Amino acid sequence: MSYDTIIKSGRWFDGAGSPSATRHIGLRGDRVVTVSADPLDETGCPNVIEAAGKWVVPGMIDIHTHYDIEVLKTPALTESVRHGITTVLLGSCSLSTVHVGATDAGDLFGRVEAIPRRHVIEAVDEVKTWQSAREYITALEELPLGPNIAAMLGHSDIRTAQMGLDRATRKEVRPTPAEQAAMEAALTEALDAGFVGMSAQQLLFDKIDGDTCRSRTLPSTYAKARERRRLNAILRRRRRVLQAGPDIASVRSIAALTLSSLGIFRKRLKTTLLSAADIKANPALVYIMGPIARALNALGGDFRWQHLPVPFEVYADGIDLVIFEEFGSGAAALHLADQVERNALMQDESYRRRFRKDYDAKFGMRVWHRDFFDAEIVSCPDDSVIGKTFGQVGLERGGTHPVDAFLDLVVAHGTKLRWRTTISNHRPKFLTRLGANPGVQLGFSDAGAHLRNMAFYNFGLRFLRRVHDAERAGTPFLSLERAVHRLTGELADWYGIDAGHLRAGDRADLAIIDPAHLDDSLDAYAESPVAQYDNLSRMVNRNDGAVSAVFIGGKYVFGDGTAAPILGTDRTGRFLRSQVR
Repeated sequence: MSYDTIIKSGRWFDGAGSPSATRHIGLRGDRVVTVSADPLDETGCPNVIEAAGKWVVPGMIDIHTHYDIEVLKTPALTESVRHGITTVLLGSCSLSTVHVGATDAGDLFGRVEAIPRRHVIEAVDEVKTWQSAREYITALEELPLGPNIAAMLGHSDIRTAQMGLDRATRKEVRPTPAEQAAMEAALTEALDAGFVGMSAQQLLFDKIDGDTCRSRTLPSTYAKARERRRLNAILRRRRRVLQAGPDIASVRSIAALTLSSLGIFRKRLKTTLLSAADIKANPALVYIMGPIARALNALGGDFRWQHLPVPFEVYADGIDLVIFEEFGSGAAALHLADQVERNALMQDESYRRRFRKDYDAKFGMRVWHRDFFDAEIVSCPDDSVIGKTFGQVGLERGGTHPVDAFLDLVVAHGTKLRWRTTISNHRPKFLTRLGANPGVQLGFSDAGAHLRNMAFYNFGLRFLRRVHDAERAGTPFLSLERAVHRLTGELADWYGIDAGHLRAGDRADLAIIDPAHLDDSLDAYAESPVAQYDNLSRMVNRNDGAVSAVFIGGKYVFGDGTAAPILGTDRTGRFLRSQVR
């Protein structure tokens, strides 16, 4: 038998959690054709890779991205591929570009996902030729995709397309019977075309950009119970997925979304909810996540939390960070797009009193810990404040309130003031517990969004490092086989897509990982320009020694820090249609 590629002597993981073993793997076309304990005949094989001492794993899956804009003009999606990600899901958080036009897409994505609005509009306006989900898939498949793509249909997308953005974001407006029917038809058509499900949103600090509806929450948040039930009923019948973000300040919202998974007197609904997990601002929440999932699934549901398995560290330029949207004074500043007006507001004493009151409030559910003593300045024209927290700066300035110290520096330096903090997943023992919890899915990277705020493109490698380090320290909490399964086959099987496995007959999407380089380089800070966004410098991850090779569809696309010429020029990935019938 002849092969296009042979991978020799690597530690092979099948993605199903089976015991790993030294194996020789033969690829031909886009498939794995042989997994053998014995060496393969290399005669005529043009590409033989020595993988002794390395891990050969199925390509990892990123279940939560916002690549919906980037994929249209830069379909290589190199920042994920370089870390062994070979499949990404689009359409998270109720946002997709299937039905809305360019301007509405700019308003929906621009502020919520911190993707420059002008570039969203330009990309959709330039590329969009589709009017339906089926046509959208066809358009994607005509692009030179790097990784495989799967997708959810965004509730805010179809609501905006049918009602118009203004009507879709008014509390007093309900969809007409015709509009409701059109939304249901759009969802049904998307599921028929192969979408894995629908994403919805109830989180109230995701705000709209632009002028017409600026600072209103996403259209999905205005949907009432009847509208949601009718859309969910379609997902139930088709056994497809609901991804949603609850309003964390509302017990009713959380209860409605979690209980929707139950199948009592109806079909159960596959439900996955966004979660910041071990939140500094609410440290007790992590204790109830596991029991909630166990209880729901024991009662017949099919429920998972989405969890980022690394510390949730965020950076900000000035006040430009989504966490300020969750309280009134912060949202008021971000509402003002004009910098002069914003600075005037931040210098106003009555506004500062408001901000201090919001900051000092001790009660209520929230994401940001609101502690400027836990916010380090990393860059500023005033060198004297670099390396200090805003709280320390306030103390050095005569006991100034931390809020005033922060606002003074923002007014003085604008976006040239850069700082960081960790808002969740800061306690290693809970990262360990959540990483092993079957009611938790590993993901939530937000890849392609928040370009100046965070970089979790290599979350899978960082999780494997945690598992490997624990094993070597004699304190294992998960086997490496199970860890690989959690990042690959477990996710593929739950979402119903052809990915995540590395057995004879499976699609040849894989990564070769060098465990010797699962080191501190995984945590290093790095930036890289995005040509598509006028070379805006975005946060990225750079750990070139960790991934020796990435194959997608049987083709070598990346390795040792360098993209292969075919990545982004030839189509290696494909659109993965749901296999759930």
